[in-house]
Amino acid sequence: MFWPDTISKKLGIQYPVIQAPMFGVSTVQMVAAAAKADCLGSLALADLSADQSVELIRETKKLTDKPFAANIFVHHIPEVTDDLKEKYIKTKQFIEKLARKNNIEVELPELETISIKTYHEQVDAIIEENCKILSFTFGNLDDQSIRKLKGNGVILIGTCTSVNEALELEKSGIDIICVQGIEAGGHRGSFDAENIPQIGGLSLLSQVYDHVNVPLIYAGGIYGGKTLKAVKDLGAQGFQVGNLLLASRESALQPFEKQRLKKVREEEIVLTKSFSGRYARGIKNQFVETVENSEYILPYPYQNKLTNVLRKAAKSLQNPEFVSIWLGQSIHPYSELSTEEILKNLIKECER
Repeated sequence: MFWPDTISKKLGIQYPVIQAPMFGVSTVQMVAAAAKADCLGSLALADLSADQSVELIRETKKLTDKPFAANIFVHHIPEVTDDLKEKYIKTKQFIEKLARKNNIEVELPELETISIKTYHEQVDAIIEENCKILSFTFGNLDDQSIRKLKGNGVILIGTCTSVNEALELEKSGIDIICVQGIEAGGHRGSFDAENIPQIGGLSLLSQVYDHVNVPLIYAGGIYGGKTLKAVKDLGAQGFQVGNLLLASRESALQPFEKQRLKKVREEEIVLTKSFSGRYARGIKNQFVETVENSEYILPYPYQNKLTNVLRKAAKSLQNPEFVSIWLGQSIHPYSELSTEEILKNLIKECER
């Protein structure tokens, strides 16, 4: 049998293939389509409020009665100091001026108006909505939340980008670990936003496999049967794909963004903190080139909240130079078929 069944049995799915939670790209329709392919859909809840999280969970349940994972951010929230306030004002002014120079009229939010939430109210909402699988990234859940979730029968999937992070997740009782290679698209799942491990996915996976005893999902660079088989041979029992689904029918990316993806060149795919204040892998554009390595990057999530309005405005103008298009290092044709068809084709290719 080609497919390892440890994770499939644990999660109640046929194939241990996981649609990556890509906030801003994945949709409730993508989650349902992944479920139709007998894989695990992931509902990206990021740092939304409890009410917004409940709304999306209920919307997803209307589209599928199969298991899916809710996915949240568990990042550290930096304290608002006088230095941060001063830097925020300077960064806001710089980005507004840059936008105007490029014919984008935006009024970015004042620091006082930004709402920053911890994940704890989401944990309660996930339990109340009877979600039985929770994945998370950017750190580890606190002990009380872990006890509460496990006490309610929730399976926990943590994300690691180093052996030490994997050991910490295992020690705290996390059921499954998602090993994220540096080649993966979007944000690094690292516990420390500033010092991200630089280790490649295959090296990391084999080392984590040697150090922990919980089942492993691998994420980063899977785009076909050969890449999936390679990580299976290194010990992965689950396979998370995101890059493969970026241009799918259910993706939230607009046509101009999908077209940009299809023209991407290897040297244009970079790690950047410019849009969010955390390292994320995506397409280099004018905003990245101007802001990266400048003094105008706030700690996450403040940079992310600040640039959100700019990204929305650029999207409405179909301007690819001021939107964040996240993708991994594995360039492929970026199919516009449905998520269900893309995943079924991947499964067939593996089984051949």
